[in-house]
Amino acid sequence: MTQAVESPPRNGSADEATAAGNRLVIGLLLVSAFVVILNETIMGVALPRLMDDLDISAATGQWLTTGFLLTMAVVIPITGYLLQRFDTRPVFVWAMSLFSAGTLIALLAPGFSMLLVGRIVQASGTAIMMPLLMTTVLTLVDPAHRGRVMGNISIVISVAPAIGPTISGLILNAFSWRWLFGFVLPIALAALVIGMLKVRNVSTPRKSAIDVLSVVLSAFAFGGIVYGLSSIGEAGDTGFGVPVGSLVVGFAALAVFIVRQTRLQRRDAALLDLRTFSTKGFTIPIVAMGISFMAMFGTLILLPIYLERVLGLDVLKVGLLLLPGGLLMGLLSPIVGRIYDRRGPRVLLVPGSIIISAVLWALSTVTADTSVWFVLGAHVVLSLGLALTFTPLFTAALGGLPPRLYSHGSAVLGTTQQLAGAAGTALFVTLLTIGTTAAMPDLAPGTSAAATAAAVARATASGVHTAFLVGAVISMFGIVASAMVRKPVTPEGVPAPVMH
Repeated sequence: MTQAVESPPRNGSADEATAAGNRLVIGLLLVSAFVVILNETIMGVALPRLMDDLDISAATGQWLTTGFLLTMAVVIPITGYLLQRFDTRPVFVWAMSLFSAGTLIALLAPGFSMLLVGRIVQASGTAIMMPLLMTTVLTLVDPAHRGRVMGNISIVISVAPAIGPTISGLILNAFSWRWLFGFVLPIALAALVIGMLKVRNVSTPRKSAIDVLSVVLSAFAFGGIVYGLSSIGEAGDTGFGVPVGSLVVGFAALAVFIVRQTRLQRRDAALLDLRTFSTKGFTIPIVAMGISFMAMFGTLILLPIYLERVLGLDVLKVGLLLLPGGLLMGLLSPIVGRIYDRRGPRVLLVPGSIIISAVLWALSTVTADTSVWFVLGAHVVLSLGLALTFTPLFTAALGGLPPRLYSHGSAVLGTTQQLAGAAGTALFVTLLTIGTTAAMPDLAPGTSAAATAAAVARATASGVHTAFLVGAVISMFGIVASAMVRKPVTPEGVPAPVMH
């Protein structure tokens, strides 16, 4: 085993080779994670095309996204066990193999059922990749330089979902929906082959038995909550029985899951070790991160609706309008990471959370006559605020954990991301529906199509106003939480990063 830091290197070339190997592993994981996370939001824009080609309803087609999120929510909590039990290379190979297989199934799918199967298999690989990346970075990167690398991870976690609709719109403008998978498959296969040849094992697995009951409880808990939240937006037509029932089952299973993990972790046998929350400095960043993800996913679902139904933009223009914000977030994330390493989290988090809140307040003023340029500017500024918050929150939350909890902390972070994203989407869509319904006037029989369309646009704008107004109020709690985040102190006894 080669010591990477702290003790003087006996051989400069060996030390440089180790550092180069570390960079290769992290770089490959970053590229692979970006590709797989991109697919989380790529299907939304394609829904109208799929409805026509596969002869399905909007409610049925929505399962291509909901099923993906559900699978992520069920699999991510299990990754804490997988990353402790198995070495880095086999976990990576399994993750990319699942994702590649799912992409191939979706590409060749003769109908909706097989396309949904492909999306579920894709999501199984995606769910493993993000915690694997986080845990590997915590293992290999010296705490003094983690901010810079976490800045790159922020590109994966925040930018990939943000530009998914843009890429989807560009592809669909020239090709069929199958090319959403056709363009991704060669990249995924190349990453898989390179990973099999180049990825080194950087963890120290330990044998442990998996608690089957915990797996079942986890599936019902996180799957039930995500499904319940995801289905609230469609409950206007079918009633709230299904989402409420799903949430009740989910939260009940979560309560039992927490009790069981608390007991199992006493003998280090928990599926998801909740002692992460007892670590100083972990809980507050996780809460602040949840609020930020609610804002991001809620805005991602709301702005396209507003731009299409109220301002009358087509899908391609909507995708292009949202692109500058996603690119800005990607450009700023590494810079934010370097600032974090030098100055800590608060200098970034406080202004970032204030910017997010200010933009949500500004978006709560939109009407049917608001300029497209105002929306573009608001989205770009919102992306600036999110870029200032994501990297410090990831780094501060995970940086204070002892090595034995790295994999569990990464799994908790990934699960929080899915739950917050689903909650933000459900909240904003529900408020949009309530506000639109309340503002919709009773139209007299014989009202012209133009007058009806204008009334619908004004009512939708009112619903968007309501959703952003409540989101702005919630964002105020994010400012308070961000002001309480501190730079973590590296736990005593943390070994130097190694590669073997």
